Amino acid sequence: MSKKYLIFGATGGIGAATARLLAARGHQLHLVSRNTDALTSIAAELNASYSVGDVLDESFLQRAVNEAGDNIDGLIYAVGSITLKALPRLTRADFIRDYELNAVSAALAIQAALPALKKSEHSAVVLFSSIAAAQGFGMHASIAMAKGAISSLTLSLAAELAPHVRVNAIAPSLTQTPLSKSLWQNEAMAQSIAGLHPIPRLGQVADIASLAAFLISEEACWITGQVIGVDGGRSTLRVKG
Repeated sequence: MSKKYLIFGATGGIGAATARLLAARGHQLHLVSRNTDALTSIAAELNASYSVGDVLDESFLQRAVNEAGDNIDGLIYAVGSITLKALPRLTRADFIRDYELNAVSAALAIQAALPALKKSEHSAVVLFSSIAAAQGFGMHASIAMAKGAISSLTLSLAAELAPHVRVNAIAPSLTQTPLSKSLWQNEAMAQSIAGLHPIPRLGQVADIASLAAFLISEEACWITGQVIGVDGGRSTLRVKG
């Protein structure tokens, strides 16, 4: 049965891959991004409706939800940032932007969509945390703080919205997306980071998109309140002495 899914961050690597996967399965999509050219292109490719704007604008979040329609079966918030700076170099603006972009706007997007989500018999939300929220990595203070908030938001909303809306999050390790290109475009650096994973490679967008598409579907109807790592085992396994 065809469903209607609202995807924020639909032009990013993971958001776009998830959108293509869901469209290939026959679902209707409403795509959201601030990147006009990329958004109009993927919307035409997938025969999807769309809204162009900045998720940091609270009024835009409500407009995007309104433009998606009265009935929404699932919401995926695939907006993110990667701010990697030593603590002395981080500014108040860095911390605030990461927190608002990753966590606050996710919460407000769900708040805006909640009436529509509650009209669906089996609705779900998928958010994105990070391996950095549970592992201590240097230079990650701002982004790890923001993604840690996503993990906590997932648990709180899953409890509050049960049984009407399921809420889960995915916590990837480094994945080869345009956003993270500075970390993997150097082959030597990419190989070094890949070697830190028990499955020694970097993540691909398909690794993440396949789980997002599963969690948003009715196939995952008894899964809620989970933060699931897709990280080549890095968050839990130590296979080298």
